[in-house]
Parts: sequence; C-alpha cells; structure tokens
Amino acid sequence: MSRRMLITLIVVMAAVLSGLIFVQTSMIKSASDIREEQFNQLVTNALLLVSAQLNQIEEREARQSARLQKLPIENEVSKDFKVFPQNNGRQWSLSFSSQITKKAQSRFIHEEFSIELADTTGLSGDSLAIMKLFQTQQERKQRWLRNIDWHNYKIILEDRPIEDRIDSTILDNLIKSAIAATGINIEFKYAIKNSNLGKKRIIFGNADYNPGRQKEFAQPLFQNDFYGAKPNYLNIYFPKRSGYLLKQTGLSVIPTIILTALLIGIFVYTIMVIFRQKKLSNIKNDFINNMTHELKTPISTISLASQMLQDGSISNTPSMIEHVSKIINEESKRLSFQVEKVLQMAVFNEGRLKFKFKEFDINKMIRTVVGNFELRVKNKNGTLTANISDGELFVKGDEIHITNVIFNLLDNAMKYSRDIPEIEVATGKNKDFVVISVRDNGIGIPKEHQSQIFERFFRVPTGNVHNVKGFGLGLSYVKKIIDSHNGKIKVESAVNKGTKFSIFLPLINN
Repeated sequence: MSRRMLITLIVVMAAVLSGLIFVQTSMIKSASDIREEQFNQLVTNALLLVSAQLNQIEEREARQSARLQKLPIENEVSKDFKVFPQNNGRQWSLSFSSQITKKAQSRFIHEEFSIELADTTGLSGDSLAIMKLFQTQQERKQRWLRNIDWHNYKIILEDRPIEDRIDSTILDNLIKSAIAATGINIEFKYAIKNSNLGKKRIIFGNADYNPGRQKEFAQPLFQNDFYGAKPNYLNIYFPKRSGYLLKQTGLSVIPTIILTALLIGIFVYTIMVIFRQKKLSNIKNDFINNMTHELKTPISTISLASQMLQDGSISNTPSMIEHVSKIINEESKRLSFQVEKVLQMAVFNEGRLKFKFKEFDINKMIRTVVGNFELRVKNKNGTLTANISDGELFVKGDEIHITNVIFNLLDNAMKYSRDIPEIEVATGKNKDFVVISVRDNGIGIPKEHQSQIFERFFRVPTGNVHNVKGFGLGLSYVKKIIDSHNGKIKVESAVNKGTKFSIFLPLINN
C-alpha cells in the first residue's frame, strides 16, 4: 500500500468516525434534554396539584365556618377539623355581622314562623304556635345555615397572611405525596416565599433551603382569590437533580457510549496495525536484501573454489587442493550457520523452542566464553577484558542459550567496533539479580533507535545496509531468551563512544 493511499484511507476513516461521533453526541444530548424536560414537567404538575389541594382545603374550611357560623379560632376549633395548629394566638373570633345577616335572619324566621302557623290553623291559639316553633328551631337553623353563602367566609379567610392560610405539616405531606406520585424518588427542599415590593423573603419551609445555582421551581398560590392573587409562591428544588438526570439518561445511552468507545478503539488499533505492518514490510525488505547478500557471498566463494579445481590451468598440487578445500569447507560452515540462524529464529517465534533449565555458575560460563572469543579479538589487535566477581553466581536457566546470548553480544561488539576493538565483560550482583555486562568502544547507537534494536530484522541505519554483516536477528534473539528466563536487558550507548549491554538474571542463593 502506497503512502498516499494509506493517508487517504486514514483521512476517510477519521471523517466517517467523526461524523458518527457527532451523530451519537447529538442523540445523547437529545435524550438528555428529553429526560430533563420530562422531569421539569412532572415537578410542575406536582406543584400544580399541591396548589389545587391547598385551595380545596381552604374551601372546606370556609364551608365549615359557614356551618358553624363563625371563623376558626385556634383554641375553639372543631375536633374533627384541625387546619392551623401553628397559628400562635391569632384570634379569628369574628362573628358573621354583615348587613344582610340580621335582616335575613329576621326575615327568614318571620317567614318560617308564618308558614308554621299556616300549617297549624286547626290547633289552639298562641300556645300551640310557640310550642311548634320550639320543636322546629334546630331544623330551621340548619336549613338557614345551609342557605348562607360560604363564599363570604372564603373571602374573609383569603385576607389572612400566607402563614395562617397554610399549615406547614399538611403542606409537607402534600408535597411528598405529589412528588412520590410522579415517580421521582430523590430528596427535595421547599419554601413558601413572598415577593412584596419586589423583595423576596422566605415565610417558612426547610431551614436549610438554599438552592444556589440549582434549578428552582416556583408555583403561585391561591390564584383565584376574590381580590386578586397575592405574590405568594411555593418554591422547591432538588439538590441531587443533576445526578438523578445523568443516571436516568445514562441507562439509555450507556450502550451507545460503549459501542462508540469500542469503535474509536478499533479505529486507533487498526491505524496502529497498518503503520506497524508498513514498518515491518520495510524492515523485511531490508532483511531480504541483507540475507540475499549474506547467502550470496559464501555461495559465490564456493562456486569460485570449485571452478579453480576444475580449471586445468591451475596446478592441482596437494597444497593448492588443501587450500581450496579449506575455503570450501569454511564457506560451507558459514552458509550453514546463517541458514541455521534464520531457522532457529522461526522455530523460536512459533513457540516450539524447548529449554533445558538447570542451575549453573555464571562466572564459570563467562570464563569459558571469554577464552573461546579472545582469539578473534586478538586477530584484530584488540583487547578483551574480563572482570569476573569472586565466588560463584548461580542462576537457573538453559546454559546453551545463555551462552549464545553472550556470544551474540560479543560478536556485535566486534562487528561495530572501530579500528581496534576494546571489549570488557563483567559480572556482579545487584540485590537478587546476577548482572552480566558487555561494553565496547564501537560506533554507538543513536538514542532514537535504542528502543528498536531488539525488534526482529531491525538494523540501525548506517547509510549502507551491507557494511556490517548480519540479518538483524541477534538482539531480537537475545531479548527473547532473557525474557524467557524472567530477566531483563538494558542498553546504554552514545554515538562514537561505545555501547554497554547489561543483563539481569534472577540469582539463586545457595
């Protein structure tokens, strides 16, 4: 896939994903707005119900006053109607004394008395009329009271202060019942407010009523008063309204959010995989080029040596045959080693590589490796120094693979050294770990590539991929072996100053 096509694909995918996120966000916002509107409407309806119930209570009180023919008094209220227990000593012992009262009562009694006399003409005189009047007095009084207009009492009751028109206990119960009927089961605070002269003040309510920036719901009270509504309001707010709405909205949009998040994650992962595969493709191309060169060189040498043996112009003396045979043998071993190295890495990556763990002494193993490698360093007039700690350092692992790891590091130190190699191998302890370090005076590794050197096929760019022989598999092999032994490897390097690899393996305390 070309770079241009890759960028186009990423842009298109990003645009589609952004559009989808925008649509999902709009849907979530719409759902949230709908939930909030439903909540507000339910609370508004509940407050309307409370206001209507307060009106009904006052109407019943007016009817009761009409039947009793007097307004309610705190200390003389009927036992079956108790509306204002909080009215502290306010006397409402006013008798119903409108102009129509005495006249209507006199006219009503006169008419009733005349009717009764008319019905008893067959009886004897004044005594009978008086007796009849006393017998029906209570009945006539009840009929008269029933005919009295209770709205007149209602008008007088409306003139009271708001704190006398509403009982706090009854109001609290009404609000709780109305809110519970809506299905809203969260805490609320309420207060009765008056806004005379544009100044709002709390008449009564919850002592801790303080909405702050919370949304406050207000409902006017007693809107049908005869002389016009007064500026009295029932106010309520919900301290946990935001959390409640978020919870209610979340139940419906959580699946959408989860799916959108998964889609974003898949998109990001896909882009990462595409870039990683492109990077691997470039690295594999370099690997194939290097491998072709590495395999072609010994094959060419073997082919040339074979032609020398077949060419009659060259004397087939024993020394010449021995020399050519030695070249063929060495190049064949070199070719076999390179093929085996690639095959071993393939087996290792497939997880089919078997380890033979046993306890062995690191110091002893390092001495053996240094002794075998020292000749190669001396052939280049270099020095190989071994600073091995005293005593024994036992670890548990596969000795053959650990030995190969050290050989790989020493081989890299040789290949990437400058004119005269100076290599140092050291061992020691660091808490519960055995530390093996290999330091050289080579060309070093740039800081930006130090995190990549343990990847398969990766080789630090040097301008010519063939100036140092290798497949880029050595350090990848080293890292996998160390990880399989529950160890770790660190690199410290500076360009043109050298590199130091440090291996940490769990120490066995014998």
